[in-house]
Amino acid sequence: MEESSGMKVTRRTFLLTSAGSAAAVTLPAVSAVPKPPSARPPVSSKLSLNVNGTLRDLEVDTRTTLLDALRENLKLTGSKKGCDHGQCGACTVLVDGRRVVSCLTLAVMQQGKSVTTIEGLGTPQNLHPMQAAFVKHDGYQCGYCTPGQICSAVGMLDEIKAGIPSHVSADITAKPQAVAAEFRERMSGNICRCGAYSNIVEAIGEVSGRSA
Repeated sequence: MEESSGMKVTRRTFLLTSAGSAAAVTLPAVSAVPKPPSARPPVSSKLSLNVNGTLRDLEVDTRTTLLDALRENLKLTGSKKGCDHGQCGACTVLVDGRRVVSCLTLAVMQQGKSVTTIEGLGTPQNLHPMQAAFVKHDGYQCGYCTPGQICSAVGMLDEIKAGIPSHVSADITAKPQAVAAEFRERMSGNICRCGAYSNIVEAIGEVSGRSA
């Protein structure tokens, strides 16, 4: 019998060859795994707002809330950040005359609109009637919720005048009345943790011309 010719394959050679072949097969698959996308920089946007009667031009991150734009960019710190979830009403402002919880409202969505904060309702020398009524009836204690309470109360009375019904309006086809039950229902989104609710209702009642 003829002896077989060729190299003698040792165990070490076999293992090295097998490992190299396996690497050659798997490496392309590894290199084909896509890399995660790099983080994109924040997107800024320019906008113009009429804030308390003055046109203000801003450039903000598109994720910026109206509350943060007012407080951080325009330094109007009267509007307060309470819960930051739209549940306490401390950040209430008026946008085109309607109540808005500014912590849940994007600033860029208010382009060209008119925004009124507590600073724009009156001054220490010339208080808005609602501000004066809150002082007279002691409608606050710590005062943290007061800016939102006052802005909300002003907007709420305008809603009643406009004939917008509430959950307690007996007849939604009739013009709602400026009465205590309506005030309490419509102001229920504004929380006063000091518990000055009855005083707040009295203040609103005076401004509305009705006894609360």
